Amino acid sequence: MPELPEVETTRRGIAPYLEGREIREVIVRNRRLRVPVPEGLENALVGMRIGALERRAKYLILPVEAQPAGGEAVTAVGSDAHPEGAPGRALLWHLGMSGSLRIARLGESPKKHDHVDLVMEEGAILRYHDPRRFGFLDWLEGDTARDRRLARLGPEPLSPAFDDERLFVCSRKRRLAVKPFLMDNAVVVGVGNIYAAEALFLAGIDPRRAAGQISRERYVRLTAAIREVLAAAITQGGTTLRDFVSGTGEPGYFAQRLNVYGRDGEPCRRCGRELALVTLGQRASVFCATCQT
Repeated sequence: MPELPEVETTRRGIAPYLEGREIREVIVRNRRLRVPVPEGLENALVGMRIGALERRAKYLILPVEAQPAGGEAVTAVGSDAHPEGAPGRALLWHLGMSGSLRIARLGESPKKHDHVDLVMEEGAILRYHDPRRFGFLDWLEGDTARDRRLARLGPEPLSPAFDDERLFVCSRKRRLAVKPFLMDNAVVVGVGNIYAAEALFLAGIDPRRAAGQISRERYVRLTAAIREVLAAAITQGGTTLRDFVSGTGEPGYFAQRLNVYGRDGEPCRRCGRELALVTLGQRASVFCATCQT
């Protein structure tokens, strides 16, 4: 599943081809995604311009101008569309388990599982590919931060809001193991299975330990490790394990730097001891019983 670094890599890759550009055509080949593609989206978006792309957790937000060129009224999208003139229209995109967004060019034939195209002026195409169809494209109106999928999310891990006290305060009296605790989007967003495992290794913390039994000092180290791992993964273009490619079609290379994730039975790169595999929160977790306590 694409995690925060993969989604951020995608945002950075597609932004130069979309921001400030006019949408000339929308092609929907398959509406049956996890959230069905809204009826009327094709007509509503034509002629509109895309603003500065944003990312919130694993969601991509593509703001669009309230009215298309020429000042004509915007076509309502879906049964819950707000009245004309409502501020903050945007597309909300989630890549699901196997989705990817890439830039294609006019004349480039779609592949199997290429479900949606946004054709931009100057010929760039934003093409959505999703074999499992667990992702979605939805339409937002009004304040996007109040959308039910975004409203209860915790802070971004690379933002000032994720400070040295956040994890410690949220963890008090929590019996949950620390690894699934880190993966709770109400605590901090975007720390999925891969990056939680890697951050805990860097911080030297056993993923099985109860979140509420870890000291403030160790949470300070863990906060720094989360930032370090995510920043490095973004720099490397994400982690390619199976499906992920960036917005320009390139794979990510952070997998070459993984210390524990997916390496069960292999020697620890620090101490040489065989890495162990356990299941936490129904997810496989690999760690070093010597280096992580």
